[in-house]
Amino acid sequence: MSEPARHPDIKPTAADIRLVIAASSAGTIFEWYDFFIYGTLAAIIGKTFFPSGNATLEMLLVWAGFAVGFGFRPLGAILFGYLGDKLGRKYTFLVTVTLMGIATAGVGFLPSAAAIGTAAPIIIILLRVLQGLALGGEYGGAAIYVAEHSPPGRRGYFTSFIQASVVGGFVLSLIVVLTCKALMGQDTWAAWGWRVPFILSMGLLAISLWMRLKLSESPVFRAMQEEGELAGNPFIESMTYPGNPKRLFVALFGVGAGLTVIWYTAMFYGLSFLKSAVRLEDTTAEIMAGLSAGLGMIFFIYFGKLSDRIGRKKSIVWGYALTLVLLFPLFWGISNFGNPDLAAAAKRAPVAVSGPDCRFDPFADKQKTNCGKLIADLAGTGVAYSLGESSELTLTVGGKALPVATDYAWDDKAKRTGQLKAWLATEGYKLDKITPSFGQLLKIFGCMFALMALSGMTYGPVAALLTEMFPPHIRYSSMSIPYHLGTGWFGGFLPLIAAYIVAKVGDPFSGLWYAWGVTLVALIVAIWGLPGGPPRDFGEDAPA
Repeated sequence: MSEPARHPDIKPTAADIRLVIAASSAGTIFEWYDFFIYGTLAAIIGKTFFPSGNATLEMLLVWAGFAVGFGFRPLGAILFGYLGDKLGRKYTFLVTVTLMGIATAGVGFLPSAAAIGTAAPIIIILLRVLQGLALGGEYGGAAIYVAEHSPPGRRGYFTSFIQASVVGGFVLSLIVVLTCKALMGQDTWAAWGWRVPFILSMGLLAISLWMRLKLSESPVFRAMQEEGELAGNPFIESMTYPGNPKRLFVALFGVGAGLTVIWYTAMFYGLSFLKSAVRLEDTTAEIMAGLSAGLGMIFFIYFGKLSDRIGRKKSIVWGYALTLVLLFPLFWGISNFGNPDLAAAAKRAPVAVSGPDCRFDPFADKQKTNCGKLIADLAGTGVAYSLGESSELTLTVGGKALPVATDYAWDDKAKRTGQLKAWLATEGYKLDKITPSFGQLLKIFGCMFALMALSGMTYGPVAALLTEMFPPHIRYSSMSIPYHLGTGWFGGFLPLIAAYIVAKVGDPFSGLWYAWGVTLVALIVAIWGLPGGPPRDFGEDAPA
């Protein structure tokens, strides 16, 4: 097949481009809202659909459900990438946004596990599968649609609004949750009010469909249709087109995996960290995460626009390198600024557990040994601890041995938890939820805002970069598959993997090593494989 035309005669007007960006961005915000509302309400979903009596297990099951949606994104990318390259960009992402809206509303109407038993977690996992399939087709369609309407010299800037819209979905989910909580009493919210944000997705779906139905097909796709240059089998051709295997590898490990672990660490790990390790009051933590994300969207647009001038590679590589340097210091700052008393207590009076059989299974309803029960209780408090081996079970705080062997209510979890918190309180551990001072909140915001800057450096230019990396006739498939493999499997599993590492190790900072390691791999692959120099269309002296 000859190379498809890259510069079709069909030229969108400025008004057309504004409508394209607005409709595509709005639809992306709504679709990611649908996907992220699950993570935003992770705690209440755990209690409603995965009740176990084990707070750590409930949260791991919730994050497992979160990860399932990401795990199915590559399959959605294959399916809808095929349709996007065969039938068109516009109609494909109309289907994906409809599927997402219906699946999200289903969570809001689903009865609890108390009402229908094990059917509840099974159904919610199936709904997450549908969400993952839909999202696998949405991002590539919206990004390519905007890119193929954009003049080459402004492609990074115009597509950066799609990148910022992903963050917008997270911000919208927090705004809706906080608004609903403010308008309802706590009892109403806990009983049924939390379902409202899910059900609202039906209204967002109607708005998105109304806007997107006004759009015309991409000029690049129309040109390929007229010239009879559509791919026969986009999936097969994506795997066999000259030079594409290397490009797919780079897009997966050098782009999708790296930028997503940074973003999910900044947002979801950061929000969970504020609520657990820092002990911030839940609403305060959500406001901090929402403000940093909302204001941080400017970085996505800034670095997308900057990439039109300096090239895509520089921004991404420097973002990875700075993340490796700053990731741990920024989270240390969040901990020390947010709850300095708790941070000081951990340094002054470290907690240590040792025993003959200190095995802890985060996925078990009940731990088999007393040492496992003690570790589970500590993991539930968010307090850091170290593990050791000894002939007798001991718990020390600042070197002082506590009477766990004689005074601990091993068969009553509620009493155990209360006793543990009382012991820790006598050693300076303040475990009640807190609202820091305004000055402390500003410092926390500064750290989280810096995390958003790192995310913007790597995420802002990416839609333009991936569009330019692949030939137009297989672009939807070639771009979507590695992107969703990288973001779905490396990023989507981040909360689950990080939570598991923290539960096993006992250090709330230990989960960051997963993100750090993936970012290091992404940096190496990006330096090796990403095309440098100024932006250019596929085929214009682009390296294979």
